Order: sequence, then structure tokens, then C-alpha cells
Amino acid sequence: MTYKELFDSMYPGFFQDTSISGMPEERIFTELVMDLRKNKSPEVVFDCPEAISFGKFCGNIDILHEAVARVNENWVQFFSVEEQVFCALAEDRIVAFCILSDWGRHQGLHIGGPGCVGTIPEYRKKGIGLEMVRQATDTLREEGFDLSWIHYTQLEQWYGKLGYQSVLKWNCRGIISNKE
Repeated sequence: MTYKELFDSMYPGFFQDTSISGMPEERIFTELVMDLRKNKSPEVVFDCPEAISFGKFCGNIDILHEAVARVNENWVQFFSVEEQVFCALAEDRIVAFCILSDWGRHQGLHIGGPGCVGTIPEYRKKGIGLEMVRQATDTLREEGFDLSWIHYTQLEQWYGKLGYQSVLKWNCRGIISNKE
């Protein structure tokens, strides 16, 4: 198994999509992976305000959509009642969120990962997003996923703080770097 083979099976035709093939060539993105069978998330809880709680979303979808729109209006379409969403809350207010994606089984591995990760502007740079993704990754491990996959990001160093490893880099033309 190679990560390129996994990528191709998870996202068939990815580079033929005009939203990808039409991007400027200098825009480079990274695919990151954490093997949940071997690696644990850092034991250190990231320093974030004490009043923040974390867990799976189980509230009004309109309230979730309002929080998502404050980060990226284009992402609202991806947050539905069918999606499993993990959130950070300040009292009852959603301040950060991510979809816990399940990409199914590929080459015998159950693969999922946090996606559309966002923190509303006034709560950024407080460690909330990192702690949320750390706990979301632990949730995937507890649910029996083999790999946690971060797809289509430019935040390699940020996710690296959690133990995610870069496995592929790509641009509009396709894979440009492949770590096996």
C-alpha cells in the first residue's frame, strides 16, 4: 500500500475536477496522516480557556450553520444533520467545529479524519482548535478507525503539532511529492 494509492482510491478523479485543475500551479496543498493503530495524540492538553468544553454536536443545525458561516460561507453546504460534527463550546455557543469524516474502507483500512476545521474569529489563537482536533482524533481512534487523514490543507505545521505526518503534496497538476 502506498499513500498515493490510498489517495486515488479515496478521491477518484480528484485532479480532473475543474475546481482543482483550474487552481494556480503555485498553490500547493498537503495530505497528512496519523496511524491511529500506532500513534497516540499528544498527551498534553493544549492551553485553551477553561470554560471551553468539547464533544459531538447534537443541537440545532441552523446554529451550527451560523458558526460555520462566520468562518467560511462555502463550507455551510458540507455540514448537515447526517454528518458527524465535533465542536468546541463556550457555554452553549459553538466556537470551533470540524466534520468527522468517514471515508470508508480502502485497502483494508478504515479511514476517517477531521475536515472543514474552523474557529470563529474572536476565539482564534487560544489553542481551542488544536485541542478540538486532538480530541476529535481521539474520538476517531475510539470508534475503531485505522487512519486519520487530513485532506486538502496548507496547515502542515499546525497539524504536525498533533502528530500528523505529511504523506503527499499536490497542486493543480497532481501529486508533486510522495513520502512512503
